[in-house]
Amino acid sequence: MASPSAIGTLLMTALIHVLAGDRLVLGESPIWDNLHQCFYAVDIERRRIHRWRWGSEDHAFWDLPQRVACISLTDRGTLLAAMETEIVEVELDSEKVTLSTIAQLTHPAPSMRFNDGRCDRSGRFWVGTMCTDGSVTTAWGGLYCLDERGLTGPWVKELRTPNGLAVSPDGKTLYLSDSHPSSQQIWRMALDEPTGALGPRVDYFNMRNMAGRPDGAAMDSDGNYWICGNDGSVVYALDDQGRLIHSIQVPQRKPSMCCFGGPDMTSLIVASIDARPLGWMDPWGGAVVHLPSPARGEPEPRFSRWPRLSKTLP
Repeated sequence: MASPSAIGTLLMTALIHVLAGDRLVLGESPIWDNLHQCFYAVDIERRRIHRWRWGSEDHAFWDLPQRVACISLTDRGTLLAAMETEIVEVELDSEKVTLSTIAQLTHPAPSMRFNDGRCDRSGRFWVGTMCTDGSVTTAWGGLYCLDERGLTGPWVKELRTPNGLAVSPDGKTLYLSDSHPSSQQIWRMALDEPTGALGPRVDYFNMRNMAGRPDGAAMDSDGNYWICGNDGSVVYALDDQGRLIHSIQVPQRKPSMCCFGGPDMTSLIVASIDARPLGWMDPWGGAVVHLPSPARGEPEPRFSRWPRLSKTLP
């Protein structure tokens, strides 16, 4: 196996494809739709969902009424979107966007919204919440679950910036990170697929001594965990024991989340946050790119555990 530095050098000299369309302000949640050979991503601050069709310049976007933090595919051919206080089903067509509220959440503190989200292999949707006010010192964030019971949780508490959600190929392990500078920890938890019950958090990897903070993640078909190093222009791959196996340099200063895509699932798609408003040199800031990957992904799980009744959590 090639060394992490060798892999990084190899991919930085390979052709990097920049997707058409405007740069994103706060790009997140790239997700590949294997049935339609396209992928989506969100721009949280612009309140937009973007779609790119593979192998063409076809790019479209839709505006939403709230900041949209993350999205998931569904078994109805629609999208599930977690916004500021709501989780909604999203129907997109060329003329309009139609939203149907699935669940609502009353956050425990002001200036909060949903953040990273991911479906598990059985079709549940796991999503974290965060406080956008950086001066708040209390860890108000939590991890919630959407399924037939409605929105339940928080199943994990005392998070600041929950990110890095991913599920192992066998569906038995859920990964979670906290990208806040005071934490930068990645955990894993046993996941009971029939009930959705989570085991205790187990330390998996800490990125305090690495370039970048742990942001959005993806899982390859071999069970390796890929995590964006926000602020570090890098994507790391860790094996199931938490050992670093790949380190891939990317052109964006703040890569935010990655996914696998393309017809053979061997392209790494990386969304990013534009660091130029912070005064940083970041010529690729906000770009969505795809580049060759040494690993292969699997089709993204689709949300299918629709609530029997809508529910608002107090």
